[in-house]
Amino acid sequence: MTQSLKEYDLEERTARFGESVIAFCKLTRQDEISKHLISQLVRSATSIGANYMEANGASSKKDFRNKIAICRKEAQETKHWLRMLAASEPDKKVQIREMWRECQELTLIFQKIFYSLKK
Repeated sequence: MTQSLKEYDLEERTARFGESVIAFCKLTRQDEISKHLISQLVRSATSIGANYMEANGASSKKDFRNKIAICRKEAQETKHWLRMLAASEPDKKVQIREMWRECQELTLIFQKIFYSLKK
């Protein structure tokens, strides 16, 4: 699959996002504060893709819409944990900002899907 097609494949894109968060967190030092933030971040970031996979297997339009809403919520939560980790790890702000931007794009995509299904 070419890069431009992967960009529009949300299953692939959300999986790659979760993988990038995992890789980043594995390289981040863990102390009493960052350990909790990392745990929360990994949970929410990987949940985006898992819920999108569930949405694709939805049994109805309503079920699909509900799963997309969860994807959006998980993406919003992920942005929060990225912000908190940036406060805890100021030397990693550049990398965290890149992940935050991708997460913001995912949030906007899921928001657009959610509202287009409302019509």
